[in-house]
Amino acid sequence: MASAKLTPLGLAVLELLHEKPMHPYEMASLMRERYVSTRVNVKAGSLYHTVERLQRSGFLEVVDTQRDGRRPERTVYGMTQSGLDEFNQRGRELLGDLADEFPAYLSGLAVIDELGKETSLLELEHRITRLRAAVAADQAVLERLAEDRTPPIYWLDWQFKCDQRKFELEWTVRLHEDLKSGRIPFQDCEQPKLTLITEEDDDERKTS
Repeated sequence: MASAKLTPLGLAVLELLHEKPMHPYEMASLMRERYVSTRVNVKAGSLYHTVERLQRSGFLEVVDTQRDGRRPERTVYGMTQSGLDEFNQRGRELLGDLADEFPAYLSGLAVIDELGKETSLLELEHRITRLRAAVAADQAVLERLAEDRTPPIYWLDWQFKCDQRKFELEWTVRLHEDLKSGRIPFQDCEQPKLTLITEEDDDERKTS
């Protein structure tokens, strides 16, 4: 059964603490450096809240406090055995179980016929432009990781995201071509015509 306690951000925190105890500021820096935001919504406020919640749940404990000059004191956290057990359990679930996911793009695809050909083709062109820019940016990151000789096992999540985005670009380009050429025809459904109710109509209904 999936854990109700360990969120994706909580899992990312415990993932870092496998390396060593650290304070939240260091966690945030490493998450930015490792592009954790591709799979987790990382914000400073939510990170500190998550760390506090993990501590209350017994998954983290304070192992040290540090002070650097006049800067505020920083609390260093380490993972407990309970946290390790929870991490392993949730990690196995995420890796092995199938979960229903609901990408927003699917809802957009579902209403293409209702939007009509002109609007749909225009919006798909916008999406293709944005996807091409994202794929180019992904490639630059992948090249840097390869140059740094970062072991591939540490960026499997990033590789999956890049491949997924590349597939979406290729698929969307084909869809645009199929819709534009008519290989996938629009059904030309007539839009319901909206009419204003006039005072005469209202009076007629009242007397009928």
